[in-house]
Amino acid sequence: MTAEVAIMNKDAVALAADSAVTMTRKGEQEKIFTSVNKLFALSKYCPVGIMVFGRADFMDVPWETIIKIYREKLGKQKFDTLEKYAKNFIAFLGNRNPLFPEKQQERRVYGSVRGYFEHQIKDSINEKVNSIIREKGKITERESKQIISDVIKQYYDHLEGLDMLPSIPRHHIGDILKKYGNIINKAKEEIFEKLPISKTCVNQLRKIAADLFSKDVFPLNTPGVVIAGFGEDETFPALKSFNVEGIFGNILKYKETNSHKISFDTISLIIPFAQREMVYGFMEGIDPTLERYMQLGLLSLLDGYPEVIVGSIKKLSEKEKRALLKKLKKASRGIFRNYQDRIKQFRAKRYSNPVTEVVAMLPKDELAKMAESLVSLTSFKRKVTPEAETVAGPIDVAVISKGDGFIWIKRKHYFKGELNPQFFGRYSLKGE
Repeated sequence: MTAEVAIMNKDAVALAADSAVTMTRKGEQEKIFTSVNKLFALSKYCPVGIMVFGRADFMDVPWETIIKIYREKLGKQKFDTLEKYAKNFIAFLGNRNPLFPEKQQERRVYGSVRGYFEHQIKDSINEKVNSIIREKGKITERESKQIISDVIKQYYDHLEGLDMLPSIPRHHIGDILKKYGNIINKAKEEIFEKLPISKTCVNQLRKIAADLFSKDVFPLNTPGVVIAGFGEDETFPALKSFNVEGIFGNILKYKETNSHKISFDTISLIIPFAQREMVYGFMEGIDPTLERYMQLGLLSLLDGYPEVIVGSIKKLSEKEKRALLKKLKKASRGIFRNYQDRIKQFRAKRYSNPVTEVVAMLPKDELAKMAESLVSLTSFKRKVTPEAETVAGPIDVAVISKGDGFIWIKRKHYFKGELNPQFFGRYSLKGE
């Protein structure tokens, strides 16, 4: 995993990223490396930077390689807005890029379909089958067939109910089935083997596979891209981020996840990415997991209390009890919403607003220190708790401003600078 943060005010945007990446291989333990580059200048000549998170590669090509090839192709080209830089980079990824050949796309389709069949659908089937066996001591063939049919239909209905991604053409689902039909069948046969699957379920599985590359559904480890800085016509910084899962059938599957601009009304922003709980706690005054637990506990209490009250009134008929219970539960939900609003207002006044007001006034060097500190907090928490140290290593920090461009504040190298003067001579252009 990763911890990254962007802090913006009218003057500049500071970007900070840790250096840890978790590598996994089938049948082996996870291994964490702490020297991966995740923060880069997107252009040698313009005030734009890019951060990546989720994975160290995209379609098994290192992000660093992809970004530096793009940077060379971009050259001295400039765009009016940050949005156009982001669109140009996304277009570069998906425009029949020779970095991602057909064979690699086939491998990724097979891996994605096989993984979903195995870890989502088959695991759900096994869980339901085992539950019946634990309860009854055995399971009949009829019960097994019904479970298989119900589970596959459940996933089919879920994916069918999702929206198509705006970037995906309507005909893409049909194209996937036509182009990768044999690969989908191979994954189905390997995962479900001799399970009694009806023809209807087979067709649903094929449609599920195609939906994976067209609908608004992304795996947990989907790579993310953050692009921030200034367009030629922009006075204040802007930021856009995307989930970019992969290229399937020569179509890039991606989704915009954040779009922010500093303006006369929005004077500062703190935007975390990937593992963001420490930044949330810093800004909101409470850990997000604890907050969710408390909210659910309070909601359960408010929902349960009317039942206790109504149950204790002996003189009411069943019809009167149901009517009163409905009325009291409606009132309790209103009380809960009012409580949430009051807490939200208190948090803004006591925690987030004072911070954003100060951030709006911070000079560039203080923006950089703050960004580094927030990433460091997440790294420190991983170090002193039983959790895996998925945020670790040196923290790279850069500040992007309209006048000075992309400036490194902290940057790691895998080599000694004094032994490689040619590197710094070659990359001494503005923006490096």
